[in-house]
Amino acid sequence: MTVSPGGTATTTLTVRNDGDIVEAYSLAVVGDCAAWTTVEPARVSLYPGTSETVTLTFAPPRSHEVRAGETPLAVRVLPAERPESVVVPESTVTVEPFHELRAELEPRRRRGWLGARFRTAVQNRGNTPVDVALTGRQDGEDLRLAFTPDKKRLEPGESAEVALKVRARKLIWFGEPVTWPFEVLAAEGGEADAEAGTAAEAGQPGEAEPLPGEFAQIPVLPKWLLIVLAALLALLLAWFALVRPAVRSTAEQAGTKAAQEETERGKEQGSAPPGGAENPAGGQGRGTGPDGTGPGGAGSGPDSPGGGGGTGGSGGGGGEQASRTIDVQTRAGATGEGTYKVPAGKVFRVTDVVVANFQGDEGLVTISFGENKITTIALETFRNQDYHWVTPIQVPENAAVTASVTCAKPGTPATGTQASGCHQVLNVSGVLSDLAR
Repeated sequence: MTVSPGGTATTTLTVRNDGDIVEAYSLAVVGDCAAWTTVEPARVSLYPGTSETVTLTFAPPRSHEVRAGETPLAVRVLPAERPESVVVPESTVTVEPFHELRAELEPRRRRGWLGARFRTAVQNRGNTPVDVALTGRQDGEDLRLAFTPDKKRLEPGESAEVALKVRARKLIWFGEPVTWPFEVLAAEGGEADAEAGTAAEAGQPGEAEPLPGEFAQIPVLPKWLLIVLAALLALLLAWFALVRPAVRSTAEQAGTKAAQEETERGKEQGSAPPGGAENPAGGQGRGTGPDGTGPGGAGSGPDSPGGGGGTGGSGGGGGEQASRTIDVQTRAGATGEGTYKVPAGKVFRVTDVVVANFQGDEGLVTISFGENKITTIALETFRNQDYHWVTPIQVPENAAVTASVTCAKPGTPATGTQASGCHQVLNVSGVLSDLAR
């Protein structure tokens, strides 16, 4: 008897009572066929010398669990009155083979500069072993597709994963991304050629459907980088063509004017006598008395009430412009600090602060001047942030300007590769001057 998985087949069995009493017989299928074979009726009663025919129905499911080939069949006929007279007639049922492949491509789409890796999962859903061959095809010759391995033998119900490497033939340096579609074919047999692909498209049994995939090739230099480079080039040209000559001319004019003033001052000091123009001997000056009518007292001494000499106090005026940079690098999930300590005997009057988050990190940055917390900013809200004060903030001697960074997630710089840690740069500008003594 032969039966196809998913179909049915029938045969008959004749039971005869050769005894001398009325007997009831129970029939049951035993062996590997029992799960998908039924007997009707399952119980018969016979008078001596009579017989009855029962029907056996075979309905194996279309599953890899029912292997193709010959399967033993046995039916146990058990008499109710004389159970010791049980008989078990045997036969063979041939299950026809069927072929069914399931394939899946993960992911369906990937991006990359030159190539990408995919995963192809293949399962033999048939009831007989098969050799599966994998091939790829693409309109044109823009891609190379390589499977590792390209052939695999699968038992019924067995699954396997095959690596697929897709590689473009050349890089795209500039421009828009390009999408390259391709297909993966899984076919039975030692070869999977164009004919196998045609069979799969036609939906022939045993062939898996073609699996569509896409490789999105991105340019090495994105468009925004070209715009940035063009803007930088324009700024450089404007600097050398307009700003730098103007700054040089202004500096030269200021230097010439300062030199002229210094020369005139030297001439004036060289022509005047040491004691003054009206008192060459450096003695008492001529002035009016208290009543304004007569000669006055000494007017040029340092202790004279009317004296013009004396020096000012040693106040903490002046100072020089100063700019300090604090560089903070922190690994993901940690907190790091960077500081600038004001030297002893100095005071730092801060007027400008610039914070650079050039990687696009996520987390928090806190800026403090000594014991005073100036601000706390979420890193993901900015790339560059600046603060300016008309009235400078004074940082005293031995106090520190501190930048504390808590790194939640490192960002991705212009290189396109995610950084391993957070990186912030803080620039503090102002006037660094001596303390008043």
